[in-house]
Amino acid sequence: MDSPQDFRLDHALLRRRLRQAGARVGETDSDFLAREIARRMDERLDLIRIAPRRILDLGCGAGHDLVRLGERYPRAVRVGVDLVETLLAQARRVPAAIAGRDKSRPYGALRALFAPLRATPLPVVAADAARLPLADGSISLVWANLMLPFIDDPLPVFREMCRVTETDGLVMFSSLGPDTLRELREILPAHAGARVHRFIDMHDLGDILIAAGFSDPVMDMEMLTLTYGSLDELFADLRANAANNAALARPRGLCGRTAWEQSRALYEQRRREGQLPVTVEIIQGHAWKSASTGKQPKSGTRPDDRAVVRFHPRPSEAR
Repeated sequence: MDSPQDFRLDHALLRRRLRQAGARVGETDSDFLAREIARRMDERLDLIRIAPRRILDLGCGAGHDLVRLGERYPRAVRVGVDLVETLLAQARRVPAAIAGRDKSRPYGALRALFAPLRATPLPVVAADAARLPLADGSISLVWANLMLPFIDDPLPVFREMCRVTETDGLVMFSSLGPDTLRELREILPAHAGARVHRFIDMHDLGDILIAAGFSDPVMDMEMLTLTYGSLDELFADLRANAANNAALARPRGLCGRTAWEQSRALYEQRRREGQLPVTVEIIQGHAWKSASTGKQPKSGTRPDDRAVVRFHPRPSEAR
């Protein structure tokens, strides 16, 4: 595995970019990749037997996946956590009650009709993924779609996921692998430094899951090729998603006009059928928290005096 410093991020810069991206939510469809990966993660849940009582969407952003999870598990309590308030402002518009896919429940059409009348906002919290304001063992399913590329050390985050997950609970996540943006990495001059964001390898993430206390990790990788009409369109999408390079060791200066023009010309040589290819390595993983990790006390505060979010059952759950 690459040394930890290879993945260190400029957190102040990253937060600023994420706030700017959050302020522009809905203006473009630049988050199409996250939506497609969420769809693929959701399909994987068809093969997993779990009926979660409480779901955490970690890195929930504007709340799109909270809607999807509510449709699949309409009886589950959902909570979203993100570090960016401009995104959470959008997520707070997601209703807590969603008419979902549970066909066994009666009066589905009437529930769907009157859901907007009784809709209340979901609990969403601004918090660091490595310091969650949640009680030990309080979550059945942790969902984290493309949150990991925005952190430089997954171990504290996975440990925190493990802490808040109940015994036999599940963590499911997606990330991007090292081959993501490889065309861009290859055409930029080596002497100009690492100008493309780095991504942690799938096998390393699997090892970190085990080190964090999870068991039976399942890791999958697939390559996806996106196409763009121009290099500027790619850069615009990266900026819109705060996905341009935020490495602490990134070069601060320009690579030079001549070198930049040469890089553009090299990328143009890769054009096929009028489009420029962009490789995305999609990583998906899930793991369980087994009883061997030990029982977690469900206390109202953490040992460091952090307050925790309490979950109150609905009347139907209290029966």
